[in-house]
Amino acid sequence: MMDIWEETLNWKPSAQQQIQFQRLYELILEGNRQLNLTRIIDPKDFWEKHLWDSLRGIRFLISQEVETGDRGKEIDNKKNKIIDLGTGAGFPGIPIGIIVKNCTINLVDSTKKKINFIDGILPKLNLNNVRATTCRAEDIGRDNRHRKTYDIALIRAVASASACAEYTLPLLKQGGLAVIYRGSWTEEENINMENAVQKLGAIIESIEQFSTPLSKGDRHCLYLRKVSTTPEKFPRSVGVPARNPL
Repeated sequence: MMDIWEETLNWKPSAQQQIQFQRLYELILEGNRQLNLTRIIDPKDFWEKHLWDSLRGIRFLISQEVETGDRGKEIDNKKNKIIDLGTGAGFPGIPIGIIVKNCTINLVDSTKKKINFIDGILPKLNLNNVRATTCRAEDIGRDNRHRKTYDIALIRAVASASACAEYTLPLLKQGGLAVIYRGSWTEEENINMENAVQKLGAIIESIEQFSTPLSKGDRHCLYLRKVSTTPEKFPRSVGVPARNPL
């Protein structure tokens, strides 16, 4: 897949990063025997829908790679504190942690068994910059240890887009960026999102549409920039953002 990495991201993994990707795949297969981690276990599907998709969403970080002339070198983003909400088996956070070493990433999920699994594989992947937390998105967004402390918040396929905005934006510093991974995207969703982000102190900075390189699936990434303080009432109580989106 090296040519596809190069063509789509203008980057390719180093030999060490390839080894870590392969090890991650093996650990996910092993974990799937006891836990329902993912239905995506075919090698090409895993590469496209987990590895490639995870990294395509943070292409802007990849473009900040240290200018050494070696595109497999670790990416230097020392100032970035990242949170991945609803990480599941560790996506997109773990692939990002493999290539963006000089940052910290907090993988958050409400399912204790999945977080225990992640805790068990992080040492095997030599990921000292990644940690895992069991918590609901609504609760961590109200926790002063996390609220307004992150530079980047990631969220992939866990709820409606406006609910995802409500989960992520309270966690960001002013000027921070929320990255919402989506499949299809409609004009109605766009209108709803514009209304939601205004209430949450953000703007829609950009919406990128693209296709996955192997199956040509429709994908979108929404980039929300936090421009003012999110009101204290957000996120609302557990379950409310999903049941009653802004």
